[in-house]
This record gives sequence, structure tokens and C-alpha cells, in this order.
Amino acid sequence: MDLRHLYLHVPFCLRRCSYCDFAVHPTRRPPIGDWLSAIATELRLSREVEGWPARLRLSSIYIGGGTPSLLGIGAMQALRETLEQHGSIDADVEWTAEANPESFTAELGADWRYAGVNRISLGVQSFHAPALRWMGRLHGADGARAAMDSARAAGFDNVSIDLIFGLPQKLERNWPEDLDLALALAPDHISLYGLTAESGAALGRWVIEGRAAMPSEENYSDEYLTAARVLPAAGFVHYEVSNFGKPGRESRHNRAYWNFSPYLGLGPGAHSYHPPRRFWNVRDWGLYQRRLAGNALPREDSEVVDRDSLERIWLGLRTREGAYLPDRTEIVQRHLKQWQGAGWAEVDAERVRLTPAGWLLLDRLAVELEGMIAA
Repeated sequence: MDLRHLYLHVPFCLRRCSYCDFAVHPTRRPPIGDWLSAIATELRLSREVEGWPARLRLSSIYIGGGTPSLLGIGAMQALRETLEQHGSIDADVEWTAEANPESFTAELGADWRYAGVNRISLGVQSFHAPALRWMGRLHGADGARAAMDSARAAGFDNVSIDLIFGLPQKLERNWPEDLDLALALAPDHISLYGLTAESGAALGRWVIEGRAAMPSEENYSDEYLTAARVLPAAGFVHYEVSNFGKPGRESRHNRAYWNFSPYLGLGPGAHSYHPPRRFWNVRDWGLYQRRLAGNALPREDSEVVDRDSLERIWLGLRTREGAYLPDRTEIVQRHLKQWQGAGWAEVDAERVRLTPAGWLLLDRLAVELEGMIAA
């Protein structure tokens, strides 16, 4: 088994955003040396204990967070040296690092480029100042533009930006205007995230307490469908339910998740897939460190993944390629025709592909299709 894809989680943030339920450790002094040491230990133990390949051959690396741009100058090169002790990094690797606009500079970008990072994912979220303040973001309305200028100045020709849709209507954020401002930055890729009120996030508590109201289902759907119309018209390929890329700029790393390729995740809360098992780490930074200090892997739990299960259908349906389904019963075929009639899917002899309207119903349609196949 080759291991070609590696995810590393940086848990540090200056503060937690209102909607965030990720594995985050708020701090103004990120312990960068401790993180690098922990990553090195976890990588060594993963290979020794779990049977990962003796030598890694990495074609994609993704550094997420948290806020990886808080790692500062020199950390990425130190990470590269650690990884090369365990294998090789392809010359044409896709190496992505996430950055928040307020902590990303041209100097940091140049340092990352020297280390081998060649793709930046900027956490823009919005260009609307009141919305940014409500979310707890630390960059202002002009922060995204400054960060993009820094990325281009450092030589990055592959920059993705994140945008959040479905914000509370009381904020009066103009979604079409946000899309126009995003396109004005000339990014190479755009990822959309629909706002959710997770129970572990401040927003979840605000909703329960009646201090915040989520947008209507109609508003949420309208904003998603607006993006699904505007971005392809601007030259982006809508290649996955939440992702749009200029041709050739689709995320190689994310495709590994959707295609059931093995991947190793390092850091608090990181997930891994070593067929046939998926497992994930403890989320707390302190507990994660203590486990590794005791020479134990920081795994929290695991599960067996059945590639012929609902998950295979769900992962297929979420991509532009669709779910491979050449053998269909009469009942399945009749149901798929109903999907076509409703404008939810495109169907040919081998595949079922959801339209943007169908992607809004992804979870429901995947369950329906799996149930019909299993019947």
C-alpha cells in the first residue's frame, strides 16, 4: 500500500470564531517547537505501530487548522526536513497550507515557497465588515485583498479562498456582492461553506438561547444556487458540491478523500484512512501531547469502512463525476427518472450526477439511493 497523501492539523488560533467547532487551541503564543516535535513523534509511531509504508512517497500535503499561518518563519522548512526523514516528496507535489488574512504576509509566503508549499488556502469567509465581526474574524473587509497581494508577490500561482454562505439575514450581508469581490481577487479556486450551528460552537449556544437565528431554508438554498450559477459563468468548474476550480486547479488532496485513497492525518483531531479502517485523533491539544509523551498514538476511535456502503454512494454523488451505477433494477431506474424530472440529477448508462439543486439534497438522495439498491 502506497501512502501518497498527508494531512497535518495545526490547532492554534488567536481566538475561536463564533461558528467554529474544529479542534482548536486558542493562544497568543503558539508552541511551534512543541507542535513540530509532536508531529515528528506521531509520524514515527504511526509507521512503527500501524503498518504504514516504511518510506512515504507524498503527492499531496495539506496543512489545515486552526491557523497554520501562525507557525511563522522557518517552521515549514523544519516540517519538510522531518517529512524527508520518513520518505520523499514528489517534485510535482500539491502542498497546500491554510492561512488567515491577518497573519499572512509576503515574507511568510516567500518562506513557505522556499520550503515547498505551492498552494495557499485563504480563510476569507466574507468581505462584509459587520459579518466578519459577528463571526469573530480578525481581518477587516480589505484583509483578503492584502493577503492575496502578498500571496502573488511571494510567487503563488495557485490560491484558493473560502467563503461562507447562509449567514443570518439580520447581518444584511450582500451575497452577490461578496461573490463579485471574491472574483475581483482572481483566485484559482473557491470553496464554499454553508453556515451551521454546531453544538460545540458559540453559535450553537446562541441559537439555543434565542440570541441568534439561522437563515431560512429558502435563503440558504438561494445563496448556494446563486454561487453555482455565478462561479461557472466566471470560468470555474463546479467539480464537487462545495468546490469550484479553474481548469486544472481542482484540489488533488481532497480528491484522495473522495476516491478512498489511503491518507494519514497528524495532529489533534486529524483523521486517517488505512484500508479498511478509518481512525481519528483526540481533539484536545494537551491530551494529544500527553499521549505522545507516553510513546502512545493519540487515537480516539476507529471504524471499518465498507466501500460498498452508503458512503460510496454519498462520496460519488458529491463529485462532478457522480456515482458509478451501471446495474440498476427497474425500481431504481424509475426513481432516477423522477430525480431527472425534478431537476436534481443527470443520468446516463453508467453514472448518476447530481445538479446543484440535487446537491442541496445530497444527504437525503444518497440515503434514498442506497435504500433502493439494498432492497
